[in-house]
Amino acid sequence: MTVEFFSDCEQAVSIISDNASIMVGGFVSAGSPSNLIMALHNAGPSKLTVMANNVGLGDKLDMLCANKQVAKVIATFAIRASGGRKSHFEEQYHKGEVELELVPQGSFAERIRAGGSGIGGFLTPTGIGTMVSQNKEIINVDGNDFLLERPLQADYALIKAYKADKNGNLIYRGASKNFNEVMATAAKCVIVEVEEIVEVGAFEPSNVDTPGIFVDRIVQCDPIEIRWS
Repeated sequence: MTVEFFSDCEQAVSIISDNASIMVGGFVSAGSPSNLIMALHNAGPSKLTVMANNVGLGDKLDMLCANKQVAKVIATFAIRASGGRKSHFEEQYHKGEVELELVPQGSFAERIRAGGSGIGGFLTPTGIGTMVSQNKEIINVDGNDFLLERPLQADYALIKAYKADKNGNLIYRGASKNFNEVMATAAKCVIVEVEEIVEVGAFEPSNVDTPGIFVDRIVQCDPIEIRWS
């Protein structure tokens, strides 16, 4: 498989159509693929299922909700930290216009890892006796109840990396590794925005965070500054 390189984000996300499922990397603003999100906003596909750590909290994902492109969100944190105003997602959720599946953060990461590893699910005590356990299978092991959590996979993953080489190998910087690394393993098509593209051999193989075999499309662009409001 050959990695494709694009000159702008609009071209990179042009294959995403209505009803697609999309994983979006980042933790609040750290490692968020903001350029790709804005390009998806401009492209306008609708009825999307979005899987992300957060929405409407120091990220650009809420712009998709503002454009009414999102049908469902699977996330660990789906409200603004400030009570000053609700996000577009919150407003639509309370009106019944979008669906939310709330997942504990550790379970969210593990469900993605399971999806990328081809594992059929895993057992966890997290969420037992709470709304998280609704409509989920409970399995008793040695007298203890566990939830059976199913893997998460997606049609596309939008992720942010620091550098890519021309074989598509990626390295992240600091906290931006977060969900980007694991999401790159769990999607059929991985689209990456990077700050720099370098020659093969510019960084040591031992420093590669995501091997190029997982990467389909790369676009180089300057990071978007996130402004809190």
